[in-house]
Parts: sequence; structure tokens; C-alpha cells
Amino acid sequence: MRLLENASRFAGNTFAVWVLLFAVLGFLFPGGFTWITSYITILLGVIMFGMGMTLSASDFKEVVKQPKSVAIGVAAQFIIMPLLAYGLAVVFQLPPEVAVGVILVGCCPGGTASNVMTYLAKGNTALSVAITAVSTLLAPLLTPSLVLLLASQWLPVSAGDLFLSIFQMVVIPITLGFIVKLVFREKVEQSVKALPLISVISIVAIVAAVVGASKDRIAETGLIIFSIVILHNLLGLLVGYWLAKVFRLKEPDQRAISIEVGMQNSGLGAALAAAHFNPIAAVPSAIFSVWHNLSGPILATIWSKKSTVSKSNKGSIESKSA
Repeated sequence: MRLLENASRFAGNTFAVWVLLFAVLGFLFPGGFTWITSYITILLGVIMFGMGMTLSASDFKEVVKQPKSVAIGVAAQFIIMPLLAYGLAVVFQLPPEVAVGVILVGCCPGGTASNVMTYLAKGNTALSVAITAVSTLLAPLLTPSLVLLLASQWLPVSAGDLFLSIFQMVVIPITLGFIVKLVFREKVEQSVKALPLISVISIVAIVAAVVGASKDRIAETGLIIFSIVILHNLLGLLVGYWLAKVFRLKEPDQRAISIEVGMQNSGLGAALAAAHFNPIAAVPSAIFSVWHNLSGPILATIWSKKSTVSKSNKGSIESKSA
């Protein structure tokens, strides 16, 4: 079991490397990964089941303890990224499939990776977890509605079909995972440390499959998609942080909301795009998965060092005062 825990920890710490590596492999050797496209929904369900096993009642207590911060974070999640995605699609005149893909990932809730990044950034981790949980549970209603509102000018959108897919891929697995944790608490607590490894394998497989299935279109539009994804993510991080500052939240809360807004559940975006739109529509989500697992750790490192320096300076001032 210890070996599995060590492997899981290593996989989690090097997540970005594996996603990038298999994205490249999916592009170079598409035939080795395209068969996975039939299992993307199942893989996402596995990830969400694992998320359910990590949730607890205390995660939702933060909604009561910090209603203002949670409300701001959830609202920002479903307003900032969708509107930024729509704006980028219009300004850069993206092809219909790409535009829908960018908007789709922008309308997804936050991913669990944001909780880890918030912890590393010395942000309010409890707030981050609460925002992720609430936004994920609201996703079946808000994500289809936002996609219908913002993306239907490019391609036909069935909000009902999207709702059903999200309910099947997100709500049911999370609920089952939560129930399993309640019933088999001790066994779950022993095995939960292996979940990062399972999540990494699942996300890596999804990314490789999406890239492999869209190799030709990526060769044509890959640079513009990558540029849009980077801009989308960076603007989300910046605007999320700025909005939290405008509402005069504490610095740890500002960091949590910034990361929550900027880091999306790209696995869900890829699964929905692959199931309901052209395969190229899943590429923005796949690239987002690669990029935000690079930008997130970089930002977390910067903020972590900033906190360390601030504490050091404060300690020096207090010593001199004494």
C-alpha cells in the first residue's frame, strides 16, 4: 500500500509533465490512443467518483461560515470564464467548433486541481474546496444554460442533452463516491491516497485520446487554440483575483478565488465536447488541461514565496521592535 501511495504522490507532483508528454504522444501516434475516445465518459466518471470519496460534510460547512466568499467565488466561476471565452471567440473570429470548445470549457465548474494549487499558494483551501463542491453541483443546470446562451450562434446546442450528460458523468458518480465513503469510511480513508494516481491516469488518457482524434485539425489551428487557452486562463486568474480584491476579501481568499476561476474542470469539458460536438471542440479542453497544470504551479510557487518573505519581514520588524 505504501508503494501505491508513493506512486500516487509522485504522479500528483508531476501531473503537468505526464499530461504534456501524453498530449505529444497522442499527436505523434494517434492510432495508439484514439480507441480511448469511447471510454472518455467512463474515465470522467471515475474521476468524479474519486472526488465524491474525498468530500465530507465539513466541506459544505464553509458555505455557512463564509457565505459571502463562497457566493463570490461561485458567481465569478460561472460569469468571468464564460464571458471571457465568448469575448475571445468573437474577437479572434474562431472557427465554429473551436469557438464552442473554448466556451464549453469556460462554462465548466472548477476542477479538484484548484484545491491543491490553492493549498500550495497558501490560499484559503477550505474556501477553495467549498467553491469547487458547490460549483460542481450547480454545473448540471448552469453549464448547459450558459453554453446554450453563448455558443448557439456557432453550432446547435441541446441544453437538455448536456444536462443529462453532466448529471450522469458528474452528479451520479460524486453521489456514489460520497455514499461509499459514508458506508465504508475506514477502508476509504486507507485507499483515498491512491486517488491522485487514478485521476492522473484518467486525465492523461482523455487528453491523449482527444489530441489523437483531432491531430489533423490541431496541425491547422493548434497555435491559435493554444494562444486562446493561455490568454483565457491568465485573464481568469487575473480577473478572479481583482474581483475578490474589489470585494475586500482577505488575501488568502483572493488567491483561492483567483485559482478557482482560472482552473477549470477541463476533463468535463473534453468529455462533453467529444460526446455532443465535433472532436476538434474537445481540443481547447485538452490543451487547457495541459496549460493550467503549468500555470497553476507557477502561480502557487510565486504566492508561496511571497508569503514566506512577508512572514520573514514581519518577524524581523517584531524582533527589532522588541
